[in-house]
Amino acid sequence: MSSAARRRDRRVYLGSHPVLFALLAALRGRPALRLGRTVLVHDAEAYRTALTRVPLDRTAAGTTGGAAGELAGAGALFDQQGAEHRDARRDVATLLGAAGIPKLRPIWTKLLDDRLPVLGQGGTVDLVPLAAEIAAATAAELLNLDADPVALARAARVSAATAARAHLPGPARRMAGRAAATAAARLVTLIAPAQPADAGRAVMLAVAAINTTVAALPRAAAWACDDDLWAYADDPALTDELLRVTAPTPLLPRVAAGDAEVGGCPVRTGDRLLLIARHAVEAHHRDPNPARPAPARTAQLVFGAGSHACPGAALARVQLADLLAALAPYRPVVVRARADRLAALPGWRSLVVRGTT
Repeated sequence: MSSAARRRDRRVYLGSHPVLFALLAALRGRPALRLGRTVLVHDAEAYRTALTRVPLDRTAAGTTGGAAGELAGAGALFDQQGAEHRDARRDVATLLGAAGIPKLRPIWTKLLDDRLPVLGQGGTVDLVPLAAEIAAATAAELLNLDADPVALARAARVSAATAARAHLPGPARRMAGRAAATAAARLVTLIAPAQPADAGRAVMLAVAAINTTVAALPRAAAWACDDDLWAYADDPALTDELLRVTAPTPLLPRVAAGDAEVGGCPVRTGDRLLLIARHAVEAHHRDPNPARPAPARTAQLVFGAGSHACPGAALARVQLADLLAALAPYRPVVVRARADRLAALPGWRSLVVRGTT
């Protein structure tokens, strides 16, 4: 087990939600465990069951769908049901899948070509703002937005962060709610003019794409640096393994819409489910090993399962693969890393690398 890489990556959790992740780690010994009206789901099969066999309330407060409704209004993909949800996912999957990626790929490859050569002279690059620019420029092209990528990235990240804080208990919740509403309105002003008929879905796609990309790319690159995995940079197994161990969305909050059973634990209508993706894919104890990767069925769980699988999975894999391939010739090392204590997803506020070749 690579202590340096794992210790560094652990800082993103300890920097954002140390008590929560310590509690989840202490309770992960069982596939599923009830605490009051909350069911913690850790095991891979239990996690898969929760997403594919348990009816879910997609608009409940505190869930992804509920947050989507608060941020962007109804019809934002994450809060849809039945045929409407299937049709929306199919449309998004087309935009982000095999047909759409070739149209989007030149956007981030040009940014990589422009920003990374300084590493060849022993210079440094902060991968967090680079990841944010990649994510926002891709989202702007995808949604046909005439928006500055830096401004779009900032608005999407602030909107997600303030929305997450608005759901935390405590006396500051009301103030956080007002901040979240202001941030959401600012983001809508950037997106709605280009997507007047479908602003809700466009806002949520931008928020999801930008925040997951900014969380995923720098963390994966940092692990590759610390574990010296550059010899595998062209191997698709490295991409899958790094996404598995970093689990950019480590926790999925859901609410059951019907009675069921998960991992031997009864689930009742209205129960809150905390699906721990990080544990389901064994990110907490199995280091990335491109020579002996985890089964694809397990690694895929970082993107969900069944009708709840992320339609942007293929795009995420290609973006990370291209970043790793672009970094590899410089054999970069991390020279400075600062965890983001306010981000919606565990990640780095700054991750500076220096080229060594």
